[in-house]
Amino acid sequence: MQTSQHVLFERSEMKDRHLVRKKIREHISDKAKLPILIFPEGTCINNTSVMMFKKGSFEVGGTIHPVAIKYDPRFGDAFWNSTKYSMMTYVFNLMTSWAIVCNVWYLPPMVKEEEEDAVHFANRVKAVIAARGGMSVLPWDGGLKRKKVKESFKEEQQKKYCQIV
Repeated sequence: MQTSQHVLFERSEMKDRHLVRKKIREHISDKAKLPILIFPEGTCINNTSVMMFKKGSFEVGGTIHPVAIKYDPRFGDAFWNSTKYSMMTYVFNLMTSWAIVCNVWYLPPMVKEEEEDAVHFANRVKAVIAARGGMSVLPWDGGLKRKKVKESFKEEQQKKYCQIV
């Protein structure tokens, strides 16, 4: 990673977030540098949906070149369900799979519209990627895989459900 201009940071550190934003702006303003590859979900999911994008990637300006990636699980599943399989079992299954097939679609470049904020731009890009990959759009991030749901979020959903009933 040190030989190729990776930008590493600790997401929980606010100072790191500002530094990364600055480094990315500097990088994209230099036309001699290669494009940056960013995975804005911040984690992987089970190949059925596209989770909420982190907005930082969409705040810095520049042109976004969306790529939709979807694994075909017919010969081997690249998704690791960490609640079901240990890392060793996952690696064994992956290495003994017949093949790992991945469909990749390079989509038309997208630019943030004048009145659009980073969140709306991220959601627009996410929707295009999900549509091309035949996946659903999720309004939450990957944090739900590893953390408990906030009580306030549960209460909000319960209120919505009560209004429906």
